[in-house]
Amino acid sequence: MSAKRAGKASKARAKVERQPGQFFNRELSWLAFNERVLEEAADPTTPLLERVKFATITASNLDEFVMVRVAGLRHSVRDGDAEPDPSGLTPSRQLAEVSARAHQLVARLYTLVVSELLPALAKEGIHVARLDDLDQSQRAAVTAYFREEVLPVLTPLAIDASRPFPMLSGLSLNLALRLAPGEDEKAPRLAIVQVPSRLPRLVRVHGGGRKPGSDASRGGESRIAGVTEPVTFVWLEAIILAHLEVLFPGQQVIESAAIRLARDAELELDDEGGGSYVEALEEELRQRRRNDVVRLEVEDGVSDELLADVADQVDAAAQDIYRVAGPVDLRALMTLVELPGFERLREATQKPVPLVDAHEESHFFETLDARDLLLHHPYDSFDAVVALVDQAADDPDVLAIKMTLYRPGTDSPIIRALERAADQGKQVTVVVELMARFDEERNIKWARALEESGAHVIYGIRGLKVHAKICLVVRRTAQGIRRYVHLGTGNYNHRTARLYVDMGLMTSSPSVGVDASAFFNALTGFSDPPRMQHLVMAPTQLRERVLKLIERETRRAQDGQPALIRAKMNSLVDERVIQALYRASGAGVTIHLNVRGICTLRPGVARLSEHISVVSIVGRFLEHTRIFHFHNGGDNEVYLSSADWMPRNLDRRIELAFPVDTIDCRKKVLDALDQLFKDNVKGRRLGPDGLWKVAVRPASEAPFSAQPAFYEQARRAFERRESASPDAFEPITSKPAPR
Repeated sequence: MSAKRAGKASKARAKVERQPGQFFNRELSWLAFNERVLEEAADPTTPLLERVKFATITASNLDEFVMVRVAGLRHSVRDGDAEPDPSGLTPSRQLAEVSARAHQLVARLYTLVVSELLPALAKEGIHVARLDDLDQSQRAAVTAYFREEVLPVLTPLAIDASRPFPMLSGLSLNLALRLAPGEDEKAPRLAIVQVPSRLPRLVRVHGGGRKPGSDASRGGESRIAGVTEPVTFVWLEAIILAHLEVLFPGQQVIESAAIRLARDAELELDDEGGGSYVEALEEELRQRRRNDVVRLEVEDGVSDELLADVADQVDAAAQDIYRVAGPVDLRALMTLVELPGFERLREATQKPVPLVDAHEESHFFETLDARDLLLHHPYDSFDAVVALVDQAADDPDVLAIKMTLYRPGTDSPIIRALERAADQGKQVTVVVELMARFDEERNIKWARALEESGAHVIYGIRGLKVHAKICLVVRRTAQGIRRYVHLGTGNYNHRTARLYVDMGLMTSSPSVGVDASAFFNALTGFSDPPRMQHLVMAPTQLRERVLKLIERETRRAQDGQPALIRAKMNSLVDERVIQALYRASGAGVTIHLNVRGICTLRPGVARLSEHISVVSIVGRFLEHTRIFHFHNGGDNEVYLSSADWMPRNLDRRIELAFPVDTIDCRKKVLDALDQLFKDNVKGRRLGPDGLWKVAVRPASEAPFSAQPAFYEQARRAFERRESASPDAFEPITSKPAPR
């Protein structure tokens, strides 16, 4: 299927009639989401190391935001684009407001980290110390570490007329120095020292003459069981700064400051050019290192003179400069989060529980012949998905495995199983989406490894990102060919499945299997977009299906029938969908939305959206599930999807939505929605003024947090299965609900 055909099939770009005040700005809404992430870091009821983790996530999110969204706004301004967005803001106005709010967010982040989190860590025995705080033996050990481990890697770079300012890679940490003028010079000289990225940024300092950085994997664990020893770290750049005389002998260092650049990270591939798509992507990734600077971070104590020198060299505008009141690049604090020991400072471990018992897992195809499975990660273990691909790889009756892969991660058991299946001569087809932002190089590496094992690797479709999550296993049985399908809302990544909330459906439904085959044939061949009976595909069908489902509820409300729409997603941006929701609200449809991130819909406005409520949950796990529920006169229609309600998902990506038709699976999804909307601890409600607030809980209402409740339910269900007699095993056939 070509992007051109897909684009023709999706008549979704008609202009929407806008009224003032109907929409929030997308970029400011995203910043509001990151402010909610920062709230988790500021929450004193959250264990300390979890708070530090949320602080690092906030910092990392901001990096991506400026490299992608702010960079995009800069492109628009540079190109002379003055077209206002749905909220009425022009690109230049957006850039100004985004910059102001981002600076405020960074200031709040550093105040929290420096004034609260680091002192709290020190009280708990995790010290991030200054060199002056070390004793004599520790300082001697640090000096030895510098000479043995750090100095050989360093390259001092002097800058003058014959030596231009170096090309500093994005997100690398560097030291900018002003040196005293040399002979026959009047002005101070500029120099750069890059902080080695291959060395630990936080260097563990031991007592008793032990070498810094050694035995770091032991963290704070003591030889005495149950006892956690205090640990001390120092910043790598502080070690370098303390030994500058070794790098610049005979020179006087007037001033030094840590700096970090963020560069434009948008990729612009020429879809019409010749040559390999992979080679084109690799070239774009190399170009990314030389792209324009969109942010310059620098320590707050830097002088105006040094800052002006650096900003001039990297062409950073005033609004792109961030003075930070602490160490540059807080992502390094993740080292402390992952430190062994100190379990009292973390959330209690929640091991995902098996959704099937040992007998069912060892006979997985028989299990799926008997019933559908609805997986709710990370509460239900991802092992069931791995087991499907594992058993398919080794089962002699399996003829083919077809998958879409987006961000499978490192050391993936699914990749290993696919390689094994290909080695055994099975037909393995993998549709790989290389354009997974900041994972492109890793994706190229494992995709080539799959090719070498004999798998057919399809590098997506030009112009359309393949974001659907589907696995199809074709197997020979006594009754003939049978298809087994897994469809998910999240990536085939066994690690993130323990961190992100997602859902997946596993089925042997013949009609779903036929649709799955048609889907893959469209991606790998030249066929027209498939006409599917159960699955709904973007960009050819999904937008119109969503609009029709909303319109159906609208008509029911107009006819005086009860009407309800509930939806959970990561982002809600699409204008046509939002306008349809506004019309539904005007007709009296009750609409409950759970939007984790960006939401440009303005809820609670009289005569526009008074029947629409919007809540958001961040919580311990990253909410990633997309669920869409339409009341349909009591005959509930429920879909899961890989797609948010955003133009990019509906118009520019290959996505799938899939119905949940079996009674028990549908009930599990609806129960999950019930609990998510009931959360009065982590839930935040969006007001018509654009502010997210903690809902006021009546004194009579007990606190309820959905994520712990989900895990407790999964654990109890597992215990009930474990306590049942193994001899009493009977597959449960789950019949479709009447439609």
